[in-house]
Amino acid sequence: MKLRKSLLAAAVAASFAPAFAGVLPENMMAAPAQPMSLEAKANLASSLDARRSAAGLDSEHGYKMREQHPGANGQRVLRADHTFQGLRVFGSESVVVTDDNGDIVSEAADNRRNGLDAHRSARATGKAAPETTAAFSTEEAIRIAVSRTGGKTHRIKPEAELLIWPVVKTQRTAAAANKAESALNATDVEDVVDHYELAYLVKTRMNKDGRPVFRDTVINATTGAVIKQWDALQTVVGVGHSQYNGDVPINTTLSGSTYKMLDATRGVGGTFGGMAITNANHSPESNPQAGSIYTNSTNTWGDGQQYISGGSTTNANGQTAAVNALWGLMNTYDTLKNVMGWSSLDGNNTATYIAVHVDNNYDNAFFDPNCKCMYIGDGSSFNSLGSIDVIGHEMGHGVTDATSNLTYSGESGGLNESNSDIIGEMVEAYARAGGTGTTIPLTGNDWMMGKEIAKNGQPLRWMWKPSKDGASKDAWSSTLGNLNVHYSSGPNNRMFYFLAKGSNSSSSSEMYSSYLNKQPLAMTGIGSDKAFRIWFKANTTKFTASTNYANARLKMIESAEQLYGVGSAEATAVKRAYAAINVGTDVDEAGAGSGVSISTQPNNVSVAAGGTASFSVGASGGTSPYSYKWYRNGSQISGATSATYSFTAQAADNGAVFNAVVTDSSSPVKTATSNNATLTVGTTQQSELVVNGGFESGTTPWAGSTGVIGNYSGQSAYEGTRFAWLGGNGATATEALYQSVTIPSTATSANFSFAMHIDTAESGSTAYDKLVVTVKNSSGTTLGTLATYSNANAASGYQLRSFNLLPYKGQTVRLHFNMTEDSSLQTSFVVDKVSLQVQ
Repeated sequence: MKLRKSLLAAAVAASFAPAFAGVLPENMMAAPAQPMSLEAKANLASSLDARRSAAGLDSEHGYKMREQHPGANGQRVLRADHTFQGLRVFGSESVVVTDDNGDIVSEAADNRRNGLDAHRSARATGKAAPETTAAFSTEEAIRIAVSRTGGKTHRIKPEAELLIWPVVKTQRTAAAANKAESALNATDVEDVVDHYELAYLVKTRMNKDGRPVFRDTVINATTGAVIKQWDALQTVVGVGHSQYNGDVPINTTLSGSTYKMLDATRGVGGTFGGMAITNANHSPESNPQAGSIYTNSTNTWGDGQQYISGGSTTNANGQTAAVNALWGLMNTYDTLKNVMGWSSLDGNNTATYIAVHVDNNYDNAFFDPNCKCMYIGDGSSFNSLGSIDVIGHEMGHGVTDATSNLTYSGESGGLNESNSDIIGEMVEAYARAGGTGTTIPLTGNDWMMGKEIAKNGQPLRWMWKPSKDGASKDAWSSTLGNLNVHYSSGPNNRMFYFLAKGSNSSSSSEMYSSYLNKQPLAMTGIGSDKAFRIWFKANTTKFTASTNYANARLKMIESAEQLYGVGSAEATAVKRAYAAINVGTDVDEAGAGSGVSISTQPNNVSVAAGGTASFSVGASGGTSPYSYKWYRNGSQISGATSATYSFTAQAADNGAVFNAVVTDSSSPVKTATSNNATLTVGTTQQSELVVNGGFESGTTPWAGSTGVIGNYSGQSAYEGTRFAWLGGNGATATEALYQSVTIPSTATSANFSFAMHIDTAESGSTAYDKLVVTVKNSSGTTLGTLATYSNANAASGYQLRSFNLLPYKGQTVRLHFNMTEDSSLQTSFVVDKVSLQVQ
């Protein structure tokens, strides 16, 4: 490989000068946002107060401005946390776009504060606000968090914030109440606030066994119980092969007779006054130091070869990692600036830096939100972690950190990781095309994260088929949020690939999705440039910290419609790309269908007298939004104007026929009529076979480890006050809880269900602690295993589980919950509302 050579600083600066700035697209971001005037701030405060009042919220609710970024066409984007009695409500926030006068242009919000009410009448419901005075100090909260982290020494001083924590549970929508678990779409479930707790959010940045352990821990500020904990270190372990791009121009600074790896033309301020590459010089991973900026007597750097372990970090061989880093950093800056009009990581042109040669033979690279910088290892199983897509990935974490701040856990954590993969691939495409111009080319990147740096040639992630790595998922499922965020990013990566490049209609292709069932079966991509503009707009101006997959789809559609128009091919492509990963339903492309069509037909329904009959219809095509009219036996039903129609069925309703007419918003309007659905009302009432399924009446008739039943601090009931808490010991333990029931031989349905919350101190996807739900006979012989849950399934709030036990009709069976816990780190399986309804 030839020596990497840089151009003189002045020459390089000229080669990267934005001579094309006058022809940037109109939808690009503006220059770094200037502070708002006092008058503009007053206008904004008044506008937000008016919106709060219109939503029925009193003066105890407020807004706290957190970030300000540049917006399109001179607008500003502000992020405002929602507060209650001055405390932040976690995950509840607004993204507000304003003009220069502070008037609101648009607001995107994730609102988790509506149930907060300090009045006595609200407290009686159990849904009101908790007390706002903690029972112990921030120092004690930090002590508890540290004890659950296992770290040895602090790298950065820990922080503790007192806030309101919404306890969120995931539940099915009414329209999806009877769907099988395997048939659920992301839009069939919703996150709802069950109740609120006063809590500390503790951020610890520690070291353990030579490794950084960055954790965010949520602690109940009344009981001291750990509510939730997640990893906060945003990393990528690279995969690639060479040093990687031949001779490249890098922008340096001449100081006297010494050249420095300081690019003063990209970014201002920061630690070094410009974009810089520094020498960590093997400072340990547990406490890496930035070190000094690279210097050289000439402006020719590096030898283009993998770093020789144990060698000098400042000779030509040692400089190569720095060359990789500076070229990657320059191209990341230019991609965001030239294509999106976004200056540096925060949009306000604040300079950052990358430190290379972290630790010895270190197989990782990571973005540190504390310094808003990046650290790169030399690799052992891998080559130097400084490939263009890895650098773009880590700098992408910086953009998210400054904007949506997607919580690094659950579905939002997967979206956080996916955003970095997307930016990494777009930077690679831009750099490979020469690093100039105002658009992202469709070619140039390989759609594989980190392939270049892997010695075995295998990438860390495949964008078009994430499951090729054996752990990532191709589509949304109800357990996606339980995965490590590097694996739950898979479906969104696939979505973005389809959005840019389209899919394939052949089931043998890796680009095929069985969820695409409209015309054409192979969806049409819109190119990387448009796909990236839509994604970037959504992440920087609409996503909030708690955005999940279903919410991301809605905000992506909104962004596409704002950029390219309602009903545009781009907006349709967004709908299809998300449908391809089981988020939302598929739609026809323009010209492939005729107007609005029924995408989900209402199903026949059978209920007992007094039960709820529910019919649902779905539509696609035409122009949204849609309006609905439901008919019974051909006559319109007054007030039935939603996609779902539900009512309490009586014996007289038996045999009634229902259908819906859907109308779109085009001019002239288009309509579609659904198929008929018949209601059957049985004379047999549903019966509950489980006794004391909510555990409110003590332990009878439950058997086994009945000591797990009670009302204990550290956990909460799904409903009522009592529950069964299996596990949570943090030591080797086996616990079982069961009840015997007899399922009538005449039963026509038998639905077994329960609510369960899982939290854990374990990390990763390995199952250390388990709860197995089984059906056994009276002798204790297992007849069937219904489900196995583990620490890898941990999630916030309760989730409802249901199973069909009709195959066991005519038998007396035991419904068993069997828990095993290993020797360390607790996992709690909290069960409530156990039910077996038969008819």
